[in-house]
Amino acid sequence: MKIKNGLFGMATFTLMTMMLIPATSVHAEVNQSPSVLLDGRPLSFQTPPVIENGYSLVPMRPIFEAEGAAISWDESTRTVTALKDGVVLTYRIGDTVAYKNHERLEMPVSGKIIDGFTMVPVRFISEALGNIVKWHEYSRSITISSAHDYETTIEYGVNLRDSPAKDTDARVLRLLSKSEKIHVIREIDANWLEVQTKDNTIGFISAAPMYTDYASPALAEKKADELLAYGSKFLGTPYEFGAASGQTNTFDCSSFVRHVFNEVLSIDLPRVSYDQAKKGKEISIDQIRKGDLLFFSARGLDIGHVGIYAGDGKILHTYSKELGVHIADFDEKWKKRFVTARRLF
Repeated sequence: MKIKNGLFGMATFTLMTMMLIPATSVHAEVNQSPSVLLDGRPLSFQTPPVIENGYSLVPMRPIFEAEGAAISWDESTRTVTALKDGVVLTYRIGDTVAYKNHERLEMPVSGKIIDGFTMVPVRFISEALGNIVKWHEYSRSITISSAHDYETTIEYGVNLRDSPAKDTDARVLRLLSKSEKIHVIREIDANWLEVQTKDNTIGFISAAPMYTDYASPALAEKKADELLAYGSKFLGTPYEFGAASGQTNTFDCSSFVRHVFNEVLSIDLPRVSYDQAKKGKEISIDQIRKGDLLFFSARGLDIGHVGIYAGDGKILHTYSKELGVHIADFDEKWKKRFVTARRLF
């Protein structure tokens, strides 16, 4: 809220919130503005979030408005009011309490004006609209989740971590058990999901398809891109029929596919193409997308060759001592030998 001649201009009014974070981090990185995400979407503000005296100050008006709340300001009482779905939220600048209808909400500190903008504690967000607010130290970001539905099912026990990393810096919060329901807040990248559990914990889990039934076109695209980027690192690697597993000096078609899928997506495929063709979901040739496996007849076998569809009518595979691992056209020569396609993610 801009102050002009002692008045609060409604056109530029912005309500802010605070969030307590460890004091050691505040002093070390006081000039770095934390980012704020609402339901996985980054929010932009007229004035960037700041950290002051152990509190992270972040805009709240855009958060409420993004959730459909209407906000008004009473200059005479210095009170902000937010209305959503019959719930009336009120807060007067300088108080250490706010009100949800007539319910009293205690605040750790009072709101105040900083650089012409009004600040109030983050509890006003979490308690007022029933949101969950989580500070991420690793990225200096704040996640705000308004979700109340849990659409994703855990299919294999997976660790819930406090940051998207498997190294020692990522603390395991707990194990998510098979059949547990969660909400996916956002896709961090091809490997990690930020999720919310029914006990109101926000953390990160592996995006490997073995762990959940979560799927989205965007995540599939990310996985395919990472799969192909990793596989392309081996372009030119010599072809060897029956190449030994556990090494990358040579490949045959199925050992190459097996290695790439295992390294990138933690998918453990059988060693030979005939058995690989039994995995995943069968896809027709007109439905194939990047990352699908394509199987072909070869050496008198119904299925004797496999490659990874690279998109745009291309195949990433190996079968030739002259070419080794390479990208080829999925042309009529290969379409005549095409048997099936399988989707693994």
